[in-house]
Amino acid sequence: MKEIKISKLDKRGLTAVSGYKAAGVACGIKKDKKDLAVIYSEFDAVAAGVFTCNLVQAAPVYQCKANLENPIRVVVINSGNANACTGNQGMQDAYAMAADSASALGVDPGQAMVCSTGVIGEPMPMDKVQAGIKLIPHALSRGIDADINAAEAILTTDTKVKLSAYSCEMPEGNFHLAGMAKGSGMICPNMATMLAFLVTDVKIKRPLLQKLFSEASDRSFNVITVDGDTSTNDTALILANGAAEGIEVTEDSIYLEPFKEMLEKVCRELALQIVEDGEGLTKLITLTIKGAVEESGARVMARSILNSPLVKTAFYGEDANWGRIIAALGYAGIDFDPSLVDIFIGPYQVARDGGAVPFSEEKMKKVLEERDISVLIDLKIGSAEVTAWGTDLSHEYININADYRS
Repeated sequence: MKEIKISKLDKRGLTAVSGYKAAGVACGIKKDKKDLAVIYSEFDAVAAGVFTCNLVQAAPVYQCKANLENPIRVVVINSGNANACTGNQGMQDAYAMAADSASALGVDPGQAMVCSTGVIGEPMPMDKVQAGIKLIPHALSRGIDADINAAEAILTTDTKVKLSAYSCEMPEGNFHLAGMAKGSGMICPNMATMLAFLVTDVKIKRPLLQKLFSEASDRSFNVITVDGDTSTNDTALILANGAAEGIEVTEDSIYLEPFKEMLEKVCRELALQIVEDGEGLTKLITLTIKGAVEESGARVMARSILNSPLVKTAFYGEDANWGRIIAALGYAGIDFDPSLVDIFIGPYQVARDGGAVPFSEEKMKKVLEERDISVLIDLKIGSAEVTAWGTDLSHEYININADYRS
């Protein structure tokens, strides 16, 4: 096989990919912070997306879904206002944002997608948004500053930008894939409360892109949780504009496997950055469930455990209370045999065949004092395995969310 080299592009984001520009500006939705971002493709791009499973969906989610099969040139994102639960006016505002952005950049309104994040139930301050959109044509650029400006403009309670970028070098040609995301609270799988935007310069047909993106999301964005809340605006989008000439990803092309590997890497890195920036986090929990019958069932089990307030507070209190873990496993709604379950916290086994195993409280205390804690559950009934990520529940989380609107 010819040599394939996949490289991480440190401290880079969307514009590391050929044919894309980005910008982030302040339009006044938030106080003294960037709050409007734009991603611009110089060529028509096919799009794929994964959206919130909440029955209450924001106007921008509907707008994105309506345009998903169109050739896309522009994605405009605002933070500070979710444009959710805003009725007909909210829908009009979402489409106006698309139309204004498209007009500013000389493309068709059907080629623009809109995303929003922020406070629910408040009207969008369209005068501020429209003033910000007018700044975009002059603000669009390439390079690390553009990457960071766009990533900053989509943040809400996040404390840091979230970026990931990779390149692939092959004898037949080079291609790239990069992404940015936001998310810190209201994070729960299926899908996690977040916005994520990925871009690539390969040529690929939309059905295959959607299939690969959905699969990658299931192993990344859909296996993270901070607090068990799924929002009204959750959206992950990927654009593919074909700017890497001669690189076409098909089911039987030599580019398929390296493209899938890069997609998995970017999605997983962004997902982990979201969890690591979880509101009030003091512990990052990596949970692996193996020996399951199906991956889908294991994901539900992982969600049940990582969303349990009793499990989360036990980790915050540095208490190896494995009984809370197996209890949360039991009410997940997925069939298994409790008498077979083994549980490990860090390197130490705490349960075998559903019963207690003696362990050193002193050694376990040292494990639980660490920020990063691993938990392994072996169901011993199948061959499926899933890894998911979550956080503890701290006093600081309560403080952050008690003051969010102020």
